[in-house]
Amino acid sequence: MTNWRYYPVPPGFSGGRVDGVIASLTGLSRSATAKLCEEGKLRVDGVTVAKSERVREGQVLEVEIPAPVEVSPKAGSENLLLLYEDDDIVVVDKPVGYAAHPSLNFEGPDVLGSLMAMGVKLTTSGPPERKGIVHRLDVGTTGAMVVAKSEWAYTVLKQAFRDRNVEKIYHALVQGHPDPTAGTIDAPIGRDYRHQWKMGIRHDGRNSVTHYETLEGMAGGSLLHVHLETGRTHQIRVHMSATGHPCVGDEMYGADPVLSAKLGIERQWLHAYRLGFDHPRTGEWIEFCSPYPHDLAHALNLMRAGIFK
Repeated sequence: MTNWRYYPVPPGFSGGRVDGVIASLTGLSRSATAKLCEEGKLRVDGVTVAKSERVREGQVLEVEIPAPVEVSPKAGSENLLLLYEDDDIVVVDKPVGYAAHPSLNFEGPDVLGSLMAMGVKLTTSGPPERKGIVHRLDVGTTGAMVVAKSEWAYTVLKQAFRDRNVEKIYHALVQGHPDPTAGTIDAPIGRDYRHQWKMGIRHDGRNSVTHYETLEGMAGGSLLHVHLETGRTHQIRVHMSATGHPCVGDEMYGADPVLSAKLGIERQWLHAYRLGFDHPRTGEWIEFCSPYPHDLAHALNLMRAGIFK
C-alpha cells in the first residue's frame, strides 16, 4: 500500500533543492530523500525529478513516505521509549499523559520518575523534583524530550536552551487554514487574567515568538510545521488560538468539541516532532525524530479523508 503525501512549497523554501526541501518538511534525512528521488518516489507537480532540482513557491511536492520502523522500548518500561542514551544524556519519546516531572497538582506518571524506575542514573543538578530536566512538554503533548544524566550536560544544555541554540520542531494540526500559509507570530504570553491554569496574550507577558509553515491543507484544517524561537508555557497552543486556528482537540484554547469527538481525540493535536542540539560533551550536532503516536495519526488520517463530516 502506497503512502503518498503532498506538500505545497512554502514561501521560505522557494529556490531550494527538492531533496533538502523534502528533508526539512518531513524530517527525513538528506540521504533518504536522495534515495527516494532515485527510486522515482519524489515528484514535483506530478513529474519525477532529480534530487538537485530547484523548486518554486506554489509547486506541489509529492513523496512516498516509507513505512516507519518499529523500535522496541528498553527493558524495564512498557510505556517510555528511549530514543537515545549515553553517559551524558537520555532522549525520550514522551507519551501522552506523562508530565515531565512530579508536581503537587498532578498524580499521573512522569518522565523523571519513569527513568529512575528504569535504573537510569540522572544528574543531581537542579531542584530535587526536577533533577536533570532542562525543558518540558505539556502532559497532553507527545514527542522528543532530552534529560541530562551528567552535571556537565545539565549545565551546557540549560545554557543552550536559554541561548536558543536548540532546534525545537513541532507538528500541529490546527482548525482552518492560516493566512498567510507561513509566517511568524510575535506576541507576549503570560498567565490568563481569569484562569490561572491557562496562558494568554498579555502586553506585560514574556516575549514569545513562533514560526510556522503549512505542510498540508485539508478540509477543515491544516498540518503545520512549527519552529519555536522561544519556549513559553503553552506557547504554540496560545499563539494558534489567538490567530483563530486552535490546535485540533485543544478545547481549553477554543477548539471545536464536536470535531474532537468525531476524530476521537481527547487532547491537543501537538507533537514535538524533531529535537536538535549540540551534544554537550562532543559538540556534534545531533537530531532526534519522534513518529506520530496512534491517536494523532488516526485523527490526521480522518481529517485527510474528510470522513469526520
